Amino acid sequence: QVKLVESGGGLVQAGGSLRLSCAADTRRTFSNYVMGWFRQAPGKEREFVAVISQRGSFTNYADSVKGRFTISRDNSKNTVYLQMNTLQPEDTADYLCAADGQIYSGSYHFRSQNFDYWGQGTQVTVSS
Repeated sequence: QVKLVESGGGLVQAGGSLRLSCAADTRRTFSNYVMGWFRQAPGKEREFVAVISQRGSFTNYADSVKGRFTISRDNSKNTVYLQMNTLQPEDTADYLCAADGQIYSGSYHFRSQNFDYWGQGTQVTVSS
């Protein structure tokens, strides 16, 4: 069982930056979990944003955020981060972090249905 709590969302102007955090409360070692960030805008399906392997050796990003967003993790703090730069209005969404106990498997972890645990989300609004 993993409890995930996101923070760091807010309102920002286009071109600005935000850093999201996701703190995990788990009886298992945090480094056992692949961690992902997804987002969901009103009326749209949940979409993959970024993923990081258990020890941070591998990361992957949606094409729409490559070069602007960076996922990282601090296993000593049971926390995963999403640094978001050069934000655009189309980045407006509820951002959710997710955890999965499987070995990191590339594109398998681009799909939300393959993650077992989810946070409640943090809202990011980018004004033009």
